[in-house]
Amino acid sequence: MSLIDKLKWRYATKKYDATKQVPQEKVERIVEAIRLAATSSGLQPYELFVITNKEIREKIKAVANNQPQIVDCSHVIVFAAWDDYTADRINANFDMTENIRNLRTEAGAAYRQMLLKNFPARGAEFNFHHAAKQAYIGLGTGLIAAAEEEVDATPMEGFNPAGVDEVLGLKEKGLRSCVIMAVGYRNADEDWLSKVAKVRNPSEKFIHWIK
Repeated sequence: MSLIDKLKWRYATKKYDATKQVPQEKVERIVEAIRLAATSSGLQPYELFVITNKEIREKIKAVANNQPQIVDCSHVIVFAAWDDYTADRINANFDMTENIRNLRTEAGAAYRQMLLKNFPARGAEFNFHHAAKQAYIGLGTGLIAAAEEEVDATPMEGFNPAGVDEVLGLKEKGLRSCVIMAVGYRNADEDWLSKVAKVRNPSEKFIHWIK
């Protein structure tokens, strides 16, 4: 299938086949695609927690409206955004970039100072929401990567973030959960959504060509 065909094939899976596991190499390619996703200023202000542990997944399910995907899927991926853009985090990112590229420029130094000035002034809550937006770019990339691997995936927001943070000890890490992605293989016989047409706005309504 072409990528477009695979995107037509994918849907937000509601019922997973709990007997099927996604091969590790496929999961690694999906999370690597997320790692390579675009982020604002290249800061990559979120981390991934890829969970197969059944006990932890049961705890997450309990704070995620008891949604069965959490325990029936193969892997649960929690996107955890920075709770704030701190000077240490910004400097660490720029230092890493300069070391890898072996390149230090006046423009890069000026950009670093601009971020160090602007982000702290905006406050931690604003900065968390900005970081969470970057995580959602990664989520979109992950959904596409899963489709490319012919792996089913479900983006999930129906959970208590504070509860997930507690289960994973995120507060101590300076992180806050913002979205979950379940991956696995659909149970087509029991998932009503697998049997109905995919619905999106038609191109002529959705896409506006300005020439």
